Amino acid sequence: MARLGREVTAAIVLDFGPEEVLRRLADPFWFQAFGCVLGYDWHSSGVTTTVCGALKAGLAGTEHELGLYVAGGKGRAARTTPRDILATGSLLLVDPQRLVYASRMSAKVDSVALQDGYDLYHHSMFFTREGKWSVVQQGMNTVSRYARRYHWLGEAVTDFCCEPEAAICSDARGHPLNLVASESQAAREAMAGMPRDFSPGALKLELQRLSVLTLPRREYLTFADIDVKRVGRLLDSVQAQQPQDFASLLSLQGVGAKTARAMALIADIVYGAPASFRDPATYSFAHGGKDGHPFPVDRALYDTSIQLLSDAVRRARLGMQEKQEALSRLRTNIEGVPERGT
Repeated sequence: MARLGREVTAAIVLDFGPEEVLRRLADPFWFQAFGCVLGYDWHSSGVTTTVCGALKAGLAGTEHELGLYVAGGKGRAARTTPRDILATGSLLLVDPQRLVYASRMSAKVDSVALQDGYDLYHHSMFFTREGKWSVVQQGMNTVSRYARRYHWLGEAVTDFCCEPEAAICSDARGHPLNLVASESQAAREAMAGMPRDFSPGALKLELQRLSVLTLPRREYLTFADIDVKRVGRLLDSVQAQQPQDFASLLSLQGVGAKTARAMALIADIVYGAPASFRDPATYSFAHGGKDGHPFPVDRALYDTSIQLLSDAVRRARLGMQEKQEALSRLRTNIEGVPERGT
């Protein structure tokens, strides 16, 4: 899978550039089809971790040539993403901290600002030396044992806190707390303004006051799993740091899912700014699947595909100079032809 993934990626880079690889990885249908081409069963959550892992292994050592880097992975590897990015710092044309911020915010959004019942356990970031990036991450619902995949494309992100994902794939839909929905704008503004609007300590007292009231159920917004004292201490910390907007609030260390729920509840009851509960999730084999469906992986065909792609990439590389010379001659001829009507 690593070898075939490398050759497919190299072919795309040679024809369209590394940025096109990022765009395709951010397309959930292309990603799923790519996983099937690599021989994985289409309906397994393992396609995400395996495809990303195969690309990380297959592209290792080719980064300088292709201009494409891979960071992160599954479990413990996901937590090393910032370190992986910083390790490439001398090879990048941008400040690597920009990529570290994008990595952390994409993970924070899909685990704190979007609380859909899926716990993130996989986070892979793909990026170029120019600082273009995409993220593929996945969460698992520990009750249903089903996964949900989140796709991000950096060039399409204008606001990390408002409809930022390129796509979210899931077989099931629910009613999550969605603080990054466009209709949650008032709630985001209320939450960001709380540290300034309340006097020191008052935000914690407001939460304690609400905890003894009988309130209508608001999906995730209940006190059943909120430790009011613990969250109260975090609210004091948030007030002390005075975040300027929702993005800076979300990026604060210690602001997790329960703190966000508590602040969203206060925004709803005190400010009259309810959050959205709209689920943003949206709802083929070449070499067979590892589970034997629709047929077992044909190793001979698999190796043939790798060889064919490898040969094609090698020929393309050899022909690049001739192609560039031909294009240069074509441009020279075009520049010498007078425009129509002159």
